[in-house]
Amino acid sequence: MIGKRLATESARGVAAGFGAYGIWGLFPIYFDALRPTGPWEILANRIVWTALLCLLILGVGRDWSWLPPLLRRRTLMVGVTAAALLIGINWVVYVAAVTSGHTSDAALGYFLNPLVTVALGVVVLREHLRPLQWTAVGIGAVAGVYLAVAGGSFPFTALVLATSFALYGLVKNRVGATLPALHSLTLETLILLPIATLILVIIAVGPGLSFGTEGPVHTGLLIFSGVATAVPLLLFAASARRIPLTTVGLIQFVTPVIQLVCAVTILGETVPTARWIGFGIVWLALLVLSLDAVRRIRPRRPAAA
Repeated sequence: MIGKRLATESARGVAAGFGAYGIWGLFPIYFDALRPTGPWEILANRIVWTALLCLLILGVGRDWSWLPPLLRRRTLMVGVTAAALLIGINWVVYVAAVTSGHTSDAALGYFLNPLVTVALGVVVLREHLRPLQWTAVGIGAVAGVYLAVAGGSFPFTALVLATSFALYGLVKNRVGATLPALHSLTLETLILLPIATLILVIIAVGPGLSFGTEGPVHTGLLIFSGVATAVPLLLFAASARRIPLTTVGLIQFVTPVIQLVCAVTILGETVPTARWIGFGIVWLALLVLSLDAVRRIRPRRPAAA
């Protein structure tokens, strides 16, 4: 009975994980549909509507008791603020890449993310890597050098996306692991809300806001950004509670694969041969990293009597 229940929970966790990473993989289509809105206005709308959605959910559930004591925890609030700023950077760079026709750069960034995460573990947390992990990081470094030399330009967008999301995960792991996903997302978006408001004011005074000027469908898509942001994050949290993080890490490759497919087949982006070779080197590194992860989670064979 217990085994069946655990299997059911595991299946739900895997389904939630694929749901989260699948939605993130389809984001290029969604953000491309928001043109001609610029990345900063999209970022501001995403923050505003996500914050309002979170407050609505908390209001319906009357779930406010956690907030006052949390605000008095200075160290935790510093960590949540850092996480909010990092995810804000990640969001605006990602949207800028998609709306400017560089979705493949974004996909490369999320392919590199696991390698950057492992490297941060060594540099920041002083973790000791296994031989296969060192091999994967080394191959990833070769990929970065190759893309910078053969591609003719430094892969800035990909590295910013990979590094910002890896640092976001690191901060969340260190100071925000005790917060439920909804509470954490609420705090992060509320912290970013003054910045979002300032962005909207600057755009309104300058070139003018596109919100409400491009038709009801476009306006509805901007408002929907709150749901589009919150749902995959909550699915991810549900997944992480039910399955090992190594399994979650393997599922995460769904996102950049879908992003790359969207870039080439739907958005009509052209990926140069040098970039494909660079992707191939990164995929080799991820294959090695995945092999190491599979070896770690494979059940040990019982010893002979």
